[in-house]
Amino acid sequence: MGMCPDIRADRTDLFEEASAVLGWDLDSLIAHGPAEELTSTEKAQPALYVTSYALWIEFAELVGVDPVAFAGHSLGEYTALAAAGAFSYEDGLSLVAERGRAMAAAADERDSTMAAVIGVDDERASEIAVARRNDGGSLYVANLNAPGQIVMAGAGDDIDWLIGEGRSLGIRRVVPLDVAGGFHSPFMQSAAERLDRAIDETEMSEPSVTVFANATAASTHDPGATLSAQLTAPVRFSETLANMAAGGVNTFVHVGPGDVTAGLARRTVKGSQVFVVSSLLEARTVAEELSV
Repeated sequence: MGMCPDIRADRTDLFEEASAVLGWDLDSLIAHGPAEELTSTEKAQPALYVTSYALWIEFAELVGVDPVAFAGHSLGEYTALAAAGAFSYEDGLSLVAERGRAMAAAADERDSTMAAVIGVDDERASEIAVARRNDGGSLYVANLNAPGQIVMAGAGDDIDWLIGEGRSLGIRRVVPLDVAGGFHSPFMQSAAERLDRAIDETEMSEPSVTVFANATAASTHDPGATLSAQLTAPVRFSETLANMAAGGVNTFVHVGPGDVTAGLARRTVKGSQVFVVSSLLEARTVAEELSV
């Protein structure tokens, strides 16, 4: 499967702790699969959280500059809150595991999926979703990722309608996504209720560094409320990045597998410095560059 093999070898302690918390061998699943199991909602989320946190710990030990703010896209908000000390690594992992199970169960309860809509602004996307709901459909804005890059959630019929009518609605392109359900929308209400119970049982404290919330795009010091709202509310990531920039942030570091949020930062905050830490080598290279 090959998800950051260097960081798994370097931070075996975190992966061993994760397997103990989860009750199944995370490192073996990442290394050997099967891919269908690793990419399932309930297994992918813990795998991404642990890998991202391990990369953050390694990077934080190497870099000579303290962060002024954290933000994470969807699941990444858990890594951000753990990095800021809102809860322990283990408690965050337990929450992520329950989140994955709850979201998978909610997706099984009711047909739903997602599609990216390219070439419309936030206001127009909201208008389209409201109009569809007024006609009896179930279409919602789910991710506000970057200018002109939005994801919508809906029942299968709603996404089919969106694909068929996209051009006439003023959308340049509609791209159906291979996801298990309509995340960050009312389709996840039962998952949010289930997650609330886990949040209530988790010890949380005020983050030591500002964390921007997905649901509001504002800095928050109530991680429980933040995570509760996140499952059914849109991820306001472009607004989050803009608010961070308005507060003086001009350097962004994506920490975790892939580089998606780095691309969103480049697109949203023109002229900013953007780095990617998705491997141990990149953690060392970026830390050296930022510490100069």
